[in-house]
Amino acid sequence: MAFVVLGVWLVQTAAGAALVLRARRASPGASAPLTHVACAVVGLALWTGFLATGAVLWAWAALVALTVGNVLGDRMLIQRHRRMSGTAGLWRDYGGAIGDTVHGRVPPIVAFHAWFAGVVYFLCLGVALAATLSG
Repeated sequence: MAFVVLGVWLVQTAAGAALVLRARRASPGASAPLTHVACAVVGLALWTGFLATGAVLWAWAALVALTVGNVLGDRMLIQRHRRMSGTAGLWRDYGGAIGDTVHGRVPPIVAFHAWFAGVVYFLCLGVALAATLSG
């Protein structure tokens, strides 16, 4: 199952890379949200360390990096919703951002990347928990 996590993480990374390329094409001076990208890359490297060593600490460290990256990704979705709606209020805007992804108010690749982040996260959490309990 740990290799399934690696696979879905790589799919998520590919979707993120497509988003970065798309943003750069749309606005050549634009830069990717560096901390969000860095968290994904660091987390993937840590998960690879877990696969290579079997040391559970690597899995938990990867999950921490993934958690921070997901929070930053959610923040980007909230900011996007605020720009589109003109609202301001964390919980209202968070719900609005979720609604935007469900109701097609964001490009399909954005919605996929947002929803698939949860798949990666919970698979990673499940493997980290299983590895801890079996160790």
